[in-house]
Amino acid sequence: MEWFRKAKSGIGTLIKRDTPVDLWVKCDGCKEILYRKELAANRYVCEHCGFHFRIGASDYVKLLIDEGTWQVHDTNLTSTDPLKFTAKKKYKDSLRDAEKNTGAHSGVLSGIGEIKGNKVSLGVMDFRFIGGSMGSVEGEKIARVLKRGLTMEIPAIMVTASGGARMQEGALSLMQMGKTSAIIAQLAKAGIPYFSVMTNPTTGGVTASFAMLGDINLAEPGALIGFAGERVIRETIRQNLPPGFQRAEFLLEKGMLDMIVARHDMKDILASLLSHLQ
Repeated sequence: MEWFRKAKSGIGTLIKRDTPVDLWVKCDGCKEILYRKELAANRYVCEHCGFHFRIGASDYVKLLIDEGTWQVHDTNLTSTDPLKFTAKKKYKDSLRDAEKNTGAHSGVLSGIGEIKGNKVSLGVMDFRFIGGSMGSVEGEKIARVLKRGLTMEIPAIMVTASGGARMQEGALSLMQMGKTSAIIAQLAKAGIPYFSVMTNPTTGGVTASFAMLGDINLAEPGALIGFAGERVIRETIRQNLPPGFQRAEFLLEKGMLDMIVARHDMKDILASLLSHLQ
């Protein structure tokens, strides 16, 4: 019975509320169990298989932009509910929850900064905000990223992570495809570089517009990139799809991407491209 008695008084017993949570995470690539702090130190890339976990927009800004050079813009733009959309969940409730979870008012973080001394206009989509979907505010912020590149004569960069156009805003969301694409055409005419960096996932109307219109199209390894979902395509054409369909490696092989760049190397590669194209 001595095994069940405390040898000394004052020794606490570990109970469930004292146990730290979220210390470990399972890799979706190789299924290894990873220590979260080590994963964060490795920029959320699995050290065993190289699987790239999703990261937030602010994390990607820190990854790319030189310290002390970031100037955020367009913080006054806030998503609204122009169609009073209601389904299983009201759109205004989805917006409220997204703002609470991310601390942002939209799914795009935008501003001006430097990448190894090269000044750029940068926009980053955040998948945590309603699946990174492109509503009218997101489209406007992306358009402003591109316009700043045009007016300031500096390269524009978009980092995408999106499920596509936001259905709760109907045609207002779809209009953003044309708006952003038109400004990219102006950038091309002015000879100002535009870079598209696609992360997992980049789909729907985002892929069908500004994401695939870069002078240089880059993607992270294994990123899902496409328009319609694999199941929809398979059922429409009634054929089996090739292995790795809609993954970055497949698109690179078919000529739809210029490079696949690991997250650790993204800043160096962009800095090199900026130096060559300016």
